[in-house]
Amino acid sequence: MNHWSEIAEQLRQQMETRHQAREAGLQACRKATQLCARAIRSLHRHEFETCRELLTQAHREISHARERLRPHPSIYYAGFLHDAEKEYVEGETLYAIVLGDALPEPDELGVEIPAYLNGIAEAASECRRYVLDLLRSGELSHAETLLGVMDEIYDELVTFDYPDAVTGGLRRTCDALRAVLERTRADLTLTATQKELENTLASVYQALQEKK
Repeated sequence: MNHWSEIAEQLRQQMETRHQAREAGLQACRKATQLCARAIRSLHRHEFETCRELLTQAHREISHARERLRPHPSIYYAGFLHDAEKEYVEGETLYAIVLGDALPEPDELGVEIPAYLNGIAEAASECRRYVLDLLRSGELSHAETLLGVMDEIYDELVTFDYPDAVTGGLRRTCDALRAVLERTRADLTLTATQKELENTLASVYQALQEKK
């Protein structure tokens, strides 16, 4: 039984180490997720420098979480690190889309492939909000450009025809993106048609005024 007490103490120390790693990783992931949400909000407000700084902070938090969790695979792949990475990819990708930069690569962001793919898909969906803002301000050309990017992202993502266990549920994310694309395209078409009608009416009015 003395031997059993020694075994139990060793196991207790190992479990305590895992517990501390999980708590530290979970806290870092929660903070990273909050930072990414604030970054996306700043991006929609055109506060690009603030957005960049928040994303940088989120990257540091995720790196810290990854460092603490890597020695413990069962916790590393528990899911919350994946979720934080996905939110980070969404923020970085949306930032690149809006500013017209090249999309960041997985190695550049230091994330797993499933988190990268799902994050890209969610960034394309979130881009709808930015497109609607452009439509309200009359920037149809820019809105059409962003819709084109959203289409390109979707067209590539649907080719990843693998089980959800491999892709992290990418199929459901793509289904949601497809619905967003359809609504956004309809909104853009309606706005463009209304703008064309307004221009036609303005031309007719101008012609009538010149005949007087």
